[in-house]
Parts: sequence; C-alpha cells; structure tokens
Amino acid sequence: MPELIDISPPITPDIAVWPGDTPFSRSVACAIADGANLDLSSITTTVHVGAHTDAPSHYAADAPGIGERPLSLYYGPCQVMHVPVPRGHRVLPEDLPGPIRAERLLLRTDSFPDPNHFNTDFAALSPELVAFVHDAGVRLIGLDTPSVDLCDDKVLLSHTAIAVRDMAILEGVVLGHVAEGVYTLIALPLNLPGVDASPVRAVLVAE
Repeated sequence: MPELIDISPPITPDIAVWPGDTPFSRSVACAIADGANLDLSSITTTVHVGAHTDAPSHYAADAPGIGERPLSLYYGPCQVMHVPVPRGHRVLPEDLPGPIRAERLLLRTDSFPDPNHFNTDFAALSPELVAFVHDAGVRLIGLDTPSVDLCDDKVLLSHTAIAVRDMAILEGVVLGHVAEGVYTLIALPLNLPGVDASPVRAVLVAE
C-alpha cells in the first residue's frame, strides 16, 4: 500500500492568511448536538487559504481561472528539494541541491514555519530559477510559503515569469516532515471557473 504524505496545513480559524485577505470562518446552521437531525454549516474564506494553487488570472490580465486549468498539471511525478536559504532570499538556480528529476518541483525553504503565524520575511522564487526549471521540463513549481514572490513585491516578478511560461503554482504546502526525493503529487483544484485560485488537499504518494 503506497504511503500518503499530507502536505496541507489544517484549515481552521487560526490559519494565517495574507494581511488584509479574508480569514477562514465557519458558520453552523444546525447541529446534532443542539437537537437537530444533522450538522449543516457554511464557510467563508479567501481562495488562497492554506495549500492552494494560483490561477493565471490571479496575476495576468485576460488569463484563465483555476477551473479552466488542466488537471494533469496537479497530478504526477514530483520532486521535493530542501533549499535552506536565508529568510527574505529569492531562491536562485545555484541554490538547488541537485539535478531536476520530475515535471513538478516543490521547494522546502523552512522560512514560513508556522501556518498559523504570518511572518513577512519568507523566502521566494527568483525569475532566474523559474526560467531554469522550466527549461529543465518543470510544469508546476511550489514551495512552503504563502507566495512564489517576496511579501513586499508589488511587481510580482516570479508570478510574471511563471505566467510567460504557462506553468502551474502550488503555494502554502507544509514540507518540514518530507524527505527529499521523487513522489507522486496529488493537488487537484476545485472546479471554480474564472476564479483566481483554489484551496487543495495536497498529498505526496511515496511508492
């Protein structure tokens, strides 16, 4: 039986979201504990909560939403690399510890250690790295921070580099318990046509 490694943080009212974005909350319409015949609730949250995948429409005009993206981007061989770079650093090609061996690449930076606390000095990708991994065949890139760009980057340098190459993005995953290596990634977005992102239950399958 393959091992399933959950790389998604729990989605609770405590989870940190981007400053100014909509936090997670749950409203209970009825509850068995109160005598109802069932539990029924609704949630309100940013679509960029926890482990999530950005749509091109999040960072490029007239681009597709997440419901229009091919599901094949979010399923298949995926390499996890540990890049222990300084806080606030953009990961460069020379920071990678070895060759690229899969079409999907997740980088463990350890620069956003607590999903329930938003630290603004997390690491991010560099446009040079995006170009490098794309040329090596990578179709999806992700990391253990809220964004592929630095917190104060209003130009979105790496998002733009990804848009030009039509790559997929996976942000907000938890990789501290994952060894380097190649796995199978399952991180399918919800079918939300025209929407700028989707939360995912990101899982790595260890064969």
